[in-house]
Amino acid sequence: MINKIVELLGNESDSLLNYTAKFPKESLHLPGADFVDRIFIPSDRNINVLRSLQTIFNHGRLAGTGYMSILPVDQGIEHSAGASFAPNPIYFDPENIVKLAIEGGCNAVASTFGVLGSVARKYAHKIPFILKLNHNELLTYPNKYDQVMFASIEDAYNLGAIAVGATIYFGSEESTRQIQEVSAAFKYAHELGMATILWCYTRNDAFKVKGDKDYHVSADLTGQANHLGVTIEADIIKQKAPENNGGYNAVKFGKTSPLVYSELSSDHPIDLTRYQVINNYMGRMGLINSGGASGSNDFAEAARTAVINKRAGGMGLILGRKAFQKPLADGIKLVNLVQDVYLTKEVTIA
Repeated sequence: MINKIVELLGNESDSLLNYTAKFPKESLHLPGADFVDRIFIPSDRNINVLRSLQTIFNHGRLAGTGYMSILPVDQGIEHSAGASFAPNPIYFDPENIVKLAIEGGCNAVASTFGVLGSVARKYAHKIPFILKLNHNELLTYPNKYDQVMFASIEDAYNLGAIAVGATIYFGSEESTRQIQEVSAAFKYAHELGMATILWCYTRNDAFKVKGDKDYHVSADLTGQANHLGVTIEADIIKQKAPENNGGYNAVKFGKTSPLVYSELSSDHPIDLTRYQVINNYMGRMGLINSGGASGSNDFAEAARTAVINKRAGGMGLILGRKAFQKPLADGIKLVNLVQDVYLTKEVTIA
């Protein structure tokens, strides 16, 4: 498999596969088969949350590794159903979403109240369900970049979900309310024994500096978003893969330190992602990066993102559009490729 990964990485293969990260891996809490025992048993999570987390870790092709591969399909709301499913209309039917996750060997499937509720009795015992609680519905004009609760913790519990997910747009005008809502929801979810996953996004027009870069994906800003996310006891953080750094300095807002850029990170993508892991309490809370939009080079892009995440100390990928906007067989191949990166011993921690 390593030869296939090298081929997909192309000219970047040596840089990505042989790089030694600036911040030492020995300081991190890395994924492993004993992750729940090693990290969560000393925490305040109750027995049922431990069981829920272990259920996710024990499912699919990555079972027993400490890594996870999650299929997320909430894009029908977040990006509109037409934009998301027109390339492959079978996924207007929720059952096909769940089938893709099962046949792809995923650890879990994450989707909306309506999607999971419509097939819960048939599938909730066959693959772990993650109910996404809130959404930016993208029909209100102009778009407010607001996350609104579509479902309750009781809804998640009653349809058999093993975990709940939610999004916070850190930096947006509505972020204070979102933090309060999601914090309360996660507390209740933990009380009922469900794990918690935070879609941990930055969102503010000021983060996109005119004539410069889009710092919504800077390591320093996304790292701080992660740090806020684990503060409200997200067990796992979903974050976009970082593409640059220095968002604080470019936006000229907030506080940072020169050491963030000289000692804790660099311009190398593995160092950028490692800084996200550092902000997850040194990896005590897992980092899963998103796969991004579907395009013409999905297999190479997915392999690259997985290699960077794994070598940085991350816990896996949550990959949706790249998989479900293809024919089922191709979607399964793509998901399996990502999983193979985590199963390949030659892809080591940097």
